[in-house]
Amino acid sequence: MAAINRSLFRTALAASRSATLPSSSSSSTSALSPALLAFRAHPVQAHNSIRLFSTTHFRQLASPSDRPVTGPSQAQAEENYELFVEPPKPKAESSVSYPDYSKGPSAIDKASQLFFFTEILRGMWIVLENFFRPPYTIMYPFEKGPLSPRFRGEHALRRYPTGEERCIACKLCEAICPAQAITIESEPREDGARRTTRYDIDMTKCIYCGFCQEACPVDAIVETQNTEYTTETREELLYNKEKLLANGDRAEAEIAANLYADHPQR
Repeated sequence: MAAINRSLFRTALAASRSATLPSSSSSSTSALSPALLAFRAHPVQAHNSIRLFSTTHFRQLASPSDRPVTGPSQAQAEENYELFVEPPKPKAESSVSYPDYSKGPSAIDKASQLFFFTEILRGMWIVLENFFRPPYTIMYPFEKGPLSPRFRGEHALRRYPTGEERCIACKLCEAICPAQAITIESEPREDGARRTTRYDIDMTKCIYCGFCQEACPVDAIVETQNTEYTTETREELLYNKEKLLANGDRAEAEIAANLYADHPQR
């Protein structure tokens, strides 16, 4: 095996040296060495042989000397040579695996379900079961579901039992409103108390977060449980102070009951 490798390396060396020689005419082509002809016929294989020959161990195999051979052993070099000249063939792709339908319903079962309408019968049975159960729906607006005391709906301004408005124009609700939907203007009264002269809420901007109700120190601005205040124009959703006070007067009993029910969590 070593003698065969040496002959191959010498042939590759001769091919590399003769490949650099110029060929001036077609008459000189016949005088070329068989190694050069092999190089021109199979340039890729010859190039691989030249690359193999450039390593130290293969050069020593081609030109033996008395110096000890360093690097990989001769058997390992021959194995590397065979792997390089004849690379391993790619493994064949594994066959595509298909799902196993043998464990599913048989053709007779499928045919029986198709011809006897078993799925329709199962659906009709479910309808028959629910026919004798109490309904889950309610007849809105004649019937309404329960609402939490913390439900946030339409806004309202409250008054004290004496009839005086609660708002002290501290403007905390205006400052905390993330949508900037509240606008307040105030002035002192003759008795020195400060009260609002303007309290507007743009309901088209409001996001019903409840921050205004939480920030108010006197529970003046609240959100009621009313959700039925749709309008036909945008201007009707721009609430002023009179509109907010009217909402509070109409729902004062409900507002007080909700605040009392929610006071343990506040």
